Amino acid sequence: MRLKKVLFFIFFFQISFGQTILGKWKTVDDLNGKEKGIVEIYEYKGRLYGKIIEIFEADKKHLKCDKCTGEDKNRPVLGMNIIKGLKKSDDGGYEGGKIIDPKSGKSYHCKITMDGKDKLIVRGYIGISLFGRSQTWTRVK
Repeated sequence: MRLKKVLFFIFFFQISFGQTILGKWKTVDDLNGKEKGIVEIYEYKGRLYGKIIEIFEADKKHLKCDKCTGEDKNRPVLGMNIIKGLKKSDDGGYEGGKIIDPKSGKSYHCKITMDGKDKLIVRGYIGISLFGRSQTWTRVK
């Protein structure tokens, strides 16, 4: 009986306090407030990546990243990894990777922090974090 209680508390605290950015997130355009799609954040070889798994606007589902460079050039936006190589930072967030804007094809440094358990602050920037833009994404339940 005592073992069951201990296991229950361990499980409860993992759910309550083990916040993770892994999972599916609804993206919202920071300029016009429109919902754009869903990005799935996953871990691969100790780094975090984010792949576009859904695009809400029907006329944009078949677009290719014609303005991207390198391996992403002309790759379909749907299914594309737009977040690449983030690692855990000392402040509890994630940084050290890149984020791609498929609309412009530009790549930026990326920093992600959690705001509660169901919101992400995703920041793309050039040079230092002061020079960039942030979006708030919400967890898909």
